[in-house]
Amino acid sequence: MDVRLVQLLGSFISARNEYALLRLECAMHAPELAAPPVVARLTDASERTLRDEWPAVERQLESALRYGKLLAGKRRSIYREDPAFNALQRALRELDQHARAIRWVLTITEREDSH
Repeated sequence: MDVRLVQLLGSFISARNEYALLRLECAMHAPELAAPPVVARLTDASERTLRDEWPAVERQLESALRYGKLLAGKRRSIYREDPAFNALQRALRELDQHARAIRWVLTITEREDSH
């Protein structure tokens, strides 16, 4: 597996674990809201698993990002001032950055493999 993928995957996994905890915290802080969407873990850290499972994880992350935008868009919302929801927003931005980098490396390595 490409060293860049290993490093990015480790960062993504750490951020995803943080997100998982924060979604529980947010659900406890605001039981009236639907819980933030799940972003699944990869079954293992192999390149094959990454290539097979990554598209589903990206779709789940897109759903979580939409949820975050919905919360951020609520004017005068109590959620905008809540530390748990602010931490969730930061975790989503971090997940998004790592996911974009992983997608870029996957794209580059796929091109290199096809030549």
